[in-house]
Amino acid sequence: MTRLCKCRIAWIFAAILIVSAAACAQPNYPEFEPVLESFEARLAADVAADSIGSISAGVVVGDRIIWARGFGWADREKQIAADAETIYRVGSISKSFTAVVLVQLAEKGILDLDDRVEKYLPVIEHVTNRPEGTEPITLRQLASHTAGLIREPRLPRAAAGPIGSWEDKIIASIPTVEFRYHPGERYSYSNIGFGILGLTISRAAGKPFIQLVNELIFKPLRMKSSTFIITPQLEGRLATGYQVRRNGTVDTGSPALEHAGRGYKVPNGGIYSTAGDLARFISAQTGAFRSQILTGDSRAEMQRFQTPVRTTQNGDSTGYGLGFSLRVNEDGLRTVSHGGSVAGYNAHMIFDPGSRIGVVLLRNYNGGAVNLGRAARDLLVDLVRIYRVLPGTNIGTQ
Repeated sequence: MTRLCKCRIAWIFAAILIVSAAACAQPNYPEFEPVLESFEARLAADVAADSIGSISAGVVVGDRIIWARGFGWADREKQIAADAETIYRVGSISKSFTAVVLVQLAEKGILDLDDRVEKYLPVIEHVTNRPEGTEPITLRQLASHTAGLIREPRLPRAAAGPIGSWEDKIIASIPTVEFRYHPGERYSYSNIGFGILGLTISRAAGKPFIQLVNELIFKPLRMKSSTFIITPQLEGRLATGYQVRRNGTVDTGSPALEHAGRGYKVPNGGIYSTAGDLARFISAQTGAFRSQILTGDSRAEMQRFQTPVRTTQNGDSTGYGLGFSLRVNEDGLRTVSHGGSVAGYNAHMIFDPGSRIGVVLLRNYNGGAVNLGRAARDLLVDLVRIYRVLPGTNIGTQ
């Protein structure tokens, strides 16, 4: 047997069996085990199929992580196995955090969700192509992608540069941003919109945006592995990002460069986290975590359709709340979610506020046979269906 073949077999074996001993909580719901075992096999097959990187996964029920696994290598060159505490970039899941901070500041009376952005950030007036007769955009519109702005600014290299200069990139980008639709008219996903939102709430609070996230979310939820800047203490747990080119070669250089900074993309895509930490974040959004960072009314407002509801081909109702994607299926299951994708990393989190069950999937390579969003949703649907018929469960809207 050749050395290459032996290595290939060893890698596949590791990809299927590598699991963190510290994060292997067995489900307290034995009825879940067949579904979770099938899901494990699905993820293991994904990482084994292309031998590139890893997937870390977790399931939370209430305030407890009942299942967590890592599959494959967080760093295949160093043969560092992935587990539930491996750190990944989570991309646009960062938008959910930005929206939570916005609503927290509204609870404190520092701002109002329907305040005009220009009240705190006058430079917003330099956005171009404003439709005639429209009202100024509001914080709520930015947080629900209904401000009518284009997706990305037209500033060259807006998404590149050190993290310490992200605010300057926002300010420089604003004159290159255009209106695509009338504010409030429709849902239109905008990365620059959430960048502007992060800077605006920072100005309203009189504190740096990153400090606000640390003080209002990371610390009270004990998300000790979540950050905007990878410190030396966390570096050893950071998954290497693998970007697969069209010709099949694997690039680690481009994802590595972005660790130094992503230009303006901080409030809309700058967070690093783990499956375990995101499970705590989900618990806070269902009201199950012991440290309440939002009132029930505020959570309900964030998880309410803020955009026109769209009906999918299979009859699901979909739309966007404040920092979260929303879906209601034919069985009445209401899911709240967000995904993220950046160079070398892919992520998805989803939860059902009624059962307080949530799923987190993190991956350090693009591609793969498993679509993380679809896989996470499928698993959640299966678990909730089982949970609904268990004796003693009482599922209501939180």
